[in-house]
Amino acid sequence: MKRIKRLLSYGGLFTVLTLLLSACTNTQTHRTPPTGFLYGPIYHWLGLPMQHLITWIAKLFGNPPNYGWAILLITLIVRLVLLPLMLSQSKSTLRQQHRREAIKPQLDDIQKRQAAATTPEEKAALSQEMMTTMKENGVSMTGGIGCLPLLIQLPVFSALYMAIQYSPAIFKSTFLGISLGHTNLIIAILAGLTYVLQGYLSLVGLPASQKKQMQTMMMMSPVMTFFIALVSPAGLGLYFFAGGILAIFQTLITNFYYMPRIKAEVAADLKKNPPKPVAKTVITPKPKPIQATESKPKRNRNAGKQQRKR
Repeated sequence: MKRIKRLLSYGGLFTVLTLLLSACTNTQTHRTPPTGFLYGPIYHWLGLPMQHLITWIAKLFGNPPNYGWAILLITLIVRLVLLPLMLSQSKSTLRQQHRREAIKPQLDDIQKRQAAATTPEEKAALSQEMMTTMKENGVSMTGGIGCLPLLIQLPVFSALYMAIQYSPAIFKSTFLGISLGHTNLIIAILAGLTYVLQGYLSLVGLPASQKKQMQTMMMMSPVMTFFIALVSPAGLGLYFFAGGILAIFQTLITNFYYMPRIKAEVAADLKKNPPKPVAKTVITPKPKPIQATESKPKRNRNAGKQQRKR
């Protein structure tokens, strides 16, 4: 549940910042560009340089400029720049997952006691025990999953959106019969499906217990990508689609090249340094308060009969 909430928060951050940066371009600055849109400083610092870059690259592909190929090339450049960071994060995530599997019996025991806990004090003490267990065994609470690559790409998303939306040449251009300036359902579906496949491949080789936890998380990225691509210009959806294809190749590299090595590395480390047990939290049950009861005088039922006999 904590992982789902964390991913939802990342998704909310992604959506809010993207829409915020896009909306900021409508800030009135008493100047109207040739496109007829009012724009602000964010357009000058992000959208306009991206527009010039797309136009320059598009002209390299011939005349008339091919803006679709320019967007694909920019996608490739961005992914190659981020590739070392993403591979490093993938390796860190794999290490954390295998280490977490080694201490799973301890974590399951703590979770059972948490479910049986009845007071906030007991639950807080057991949560602290879980954090200590993970810390002592070198397991991160986040599982090695970070949002830095996503945050780095946010300016690229916003710059592409503004460059496509506010440049007449790019907005009206087409690529393989697709209008880059208008929304396109097919591109949105393809972008979502690529991340579905990437998410499925990322689960290959994981322990069965962790697959169940990761399945929900892995489906959030495709859904989020689909809806953003659905309401954005097709040029931005093309960026997501191409990025998803490159992410699939990155996942294949991780699964077939890094995963066997990391498994062997973690197994050797655990053999030298087996999981450290942590002292269990001893919870002393509170004594139940004794309820004071008023002693009622006993009534002698035969008292009345004895008086009558007299």
